[in-house]
Amino acid sequence: MRDGRAMQEHLTDGLTAAEVTAAHKKHGWNELPKMAGPSAWRILLRQFTNVLVVILIVAAAISFIAGERIDTIAIAIVVLLNGALGFVQEWRAENALQSLRNMMSPEATVMRDGQQMVVPARDLVPGDLIIVAAGNRVPADAAVLEQTALSADESALTGESMPVAKDGDDADLFMGTNVVEGRGVAQVTAIGTATRFGQIAVLTGGIAHRQTHLQHQLGQLAKQLGVVAIAIAGLILVLGLWSGRPMAEMLMTSISLAVAMVPEGLPAVVTITIALGAAALVRQNALTRHLQAVETLGAASVICTDKTGTLTENKMTATQVWTPQASYTVTGTGYDPSGHIAVGDQKRRASNDPALAELLEVCAGCNHASLLHRDDAWRMIGTPTEGALLTLAYKGWAALPAPRDIIDELPFNSDRKRMSILRNTPAGPKVLTKGAPEQLRDLCTEVMAPDGPTPLTDAGRTQIEAAYTQMAASGHRVIALAARPAPDATLTEEGLVFLGLIAIIDPPRPEVSAAVAEAHAAGIQIIMITGDSPVTAQAIAEGIGLTAQSVMTHETLCVMSDTELLHALDSDTLIARAEPADKMRIVALLQDKQQIVAMTGDGVNDAPALEQADVGIAMGIRGTDVAKDAADLVLLDDNFATIIAAIREGRRQFDNLRKFVRYLLSSNAGEVVALVVNIIIGGPLIFLATQILWMNLITDGLTAVALGMEKAEPGQMDEPPRPMQAPILGWSGVALIAIFGLYTGLSSLWIFWSLLPVDETLARTAAFTAMVVFEKFSVFAFRSLRAPCSRIGWTSNPFLLGALTLTLGAQVAAVYWAPLQTLLQTTGLGWAEWQMIALLTLPLIIVPELIKTIFFKRHANGT
Repeated sequence: MRDGRAMQEHLTDGLTAAEVTAAHKKHGWNELPKMAGPSAWRILLRQFTNVLVVILIVAAAISFIAGERIDTIAIAIVVLLNGALGFVQEWRAENALQSLRNMMSPEATVMRDGQQMVVPARDLVPGDLIIVAAGNRVPADAAVLEQTALSADESALTGESMPVAKDGDDADLFMGTNVVEGRGVAQVTAIGTATRFGQIAVLTGGIAHRQTHLQHQLGQLAKQLGVVAIAIAGLILVLGLWSGRPMAEMLMTSISLAVAMVPEGLPAVVTITIALGAAALVRQNALTRHLQAVETLGAASVICTDKTGTLTENKMTATQVWTPQASYTVTGTGYDPSGHIAVGDQKRRASNDPALAELLEVCAGCNHASLLHRDDAWRMIGTPTEGALLTLAYKGWAALPAPRDIIDELPFNSDRKRMSILRNTPAGPKVLTKGAPEQLRDLCTEVMAPDGPTPLTDAGRTQIEAAYTQMAASGHRVIALAARPAPDATLTEEGLVFLGLIAIIDPPRPEVSAAVAEAHAAGIQIIMITGDSPVTAQAIAEGIGLTAQSVMTHETLCVMSDTELLHALDSDTLIARAEPADKMRIVALLQDKQQIVAMTGDGVNDAPALEQADVGIAMGIRGTDVAKDAADLVLLDDNFATIIAAIREGRRQFDNLRKFVRYLLSSNAGEVVALVVNIIIGGPLIFLATQILWMNLITDGLTAVALGMEKAEPGQMDEPPRPMQAPILGWSGVALIAIFGLYTGLSSLWIFWSLLPVDETLARTAAFTAMVVFEKFSVFAFRSLRAPCSRIGWTSNPFLLGALTLTLGAQVAAVYWAPLQTLLQTTGLGWAEWQMIALLTLPLIIVPELIKTIFFKRHANGT
């Protein structure tokens, strides 16, 4: 019991009902503030504020006023479809605070008015006495008053992988952590937002929502296209009126022009394409919560990653055994006992190695963990350290003692740093002890030798110290084991025989090293941020090929200026003993430096940084609900290597996004060229508004979605991340759009004017059909921005071939099927018109293929 405890007179009786009522008035309830998220109506209305959508809404209104009911309905359908797609996507928005409330223990065991009772956790107040035991979630911050072998798993709050013993005079329990061993009585010191848990909730809730990189770029593109569309449409309206054309005609002409310039299908195509990519990622164990985050992850230049459970297996494993006679290696990781113990190439078991048998007897006998084999997998119940020792005993085929053989026990505490059990064994009662090497060595008077125990000399003590120092220097936690016969069945820790040392560690995942190497090859910086010690963190970093140029701790960061920290972050860095605020500071500084930051995490302490990062990545198995809800991506296998797969998918998505944006805009550019030139030379409308919508949404949209399913091009992961300000189009994209737009626009215009003397409807139908055919076959030029189709394969994208078949079939129906003829105001075409269209289509296939073949061969030859 620590000094200065308030209200110690209530150690037995707890608070009275009157004191609880008064405390509620002063401190409130043990809950987090309820913060309402955006309503469904607000999310829905937000879908109609995009510049492109506003243009379409205005166009629909003008069409309605002008009496063009079919045009009005067609435009309205487009607007509503895009709105529905956006609404469904945003309705998945996270609410981290709600998950924080859900994590809070619903009930707590307290002492009040001299009676033990169970109350809702929200009823707790400062001063309450709570009773906790193994398996309980701590319901509030509390100071430990009494305990028996009490320890808690605080990894979700601090990132520390090992359970923390709560046996000191100043021991505290924290809300949201889990009691893994023992039991105790504690006095509540803080509730709700005043707890460490609650402070993180407030920190997470106070972070402003950030647009994804793709949302920002698409927003900029939409504004630019919108301004250009309005400007050109307005200019044409003024020119037409100035030249004496009727107002009604020019209004419809301007509407058609504005509709032609707006890529109506772009929002839907982006959403559908990314959703298909997200579905593919689920098959690779990555669940996308916010669709556009995957593309942003493809542009990530820095990954800030946690260690425990992300780079490592989160399963403590014994890797080395040392005795004065031999050094053993241990194979296998985690709690699967299928590995073995060996000296060199020779496998050893308890049955053929007496010294090893004595040591493994302590591993199994001074232990409360258990291993269960269920559903073809091994599960461990108990603390990680004891689980590692028990698994080691299994690997050495040691005899497993029965629980009823325990006679007495001295539990572990932070002062003694050891645990002893008096147990009946086939050789009679024995004291089995494990603990910290420096303490346990000094309690031993003998050491196990080949012929039995011999006196432990100073030279022997020095040998033991050198062995555990070497093990600890490699980042391992070192456990010493000792034993002695107890013929009088009395548990004392005197005259122990030293048996050996065991090195345990949470090992790196086997596939992480290759993933780190691939990330480095892709120009991505990796910063490890962990709550573990610097030595352990550095050992794991070296084991996975992450060479840290600098190792810093929370204390180091506190005395560094932002400028100094930014300079240190220029290279691969390791941050140990990190606090939640450290993670947020690092992410914010990197973002200020125009870096796109991905942050991994699994605990409550990671939630603020996950929210702050451009892409938050949570662990699906070990992760808390808070971390998952604050993240954009959830790794279903908790595997760092899955992040690299997601980055690969993100890069593919952006590459394909650039392709179909150029494709859609080149199609629209052709329509605009035909409309503008036709107006300038004084002809009738070449395309109606409904025909433009048909081209932009029905035919182009399906083809663009198929284009978005192109496979990744070779070498994507050998290039550095694209700059944050890199545009979707760029000047090369604008030039490509202009070239295709001029050709397709002027070609369709030539067809229109060639047939206009015959019949206006026939001429418009032929020009309309020609533009659709041009747009369909020009897609082959956009399948790769570098390689010709002869290299990537003409039939390597079956979805594209299917889309072309469907859209060309739909266009044939638009020309010959009566209901569509009425909707689109078309008429049937003859063979002469089809031959004209086919001849003008061939250059769109042949010329780009020849140009890319020449450039590809030059690039391959290094010229």
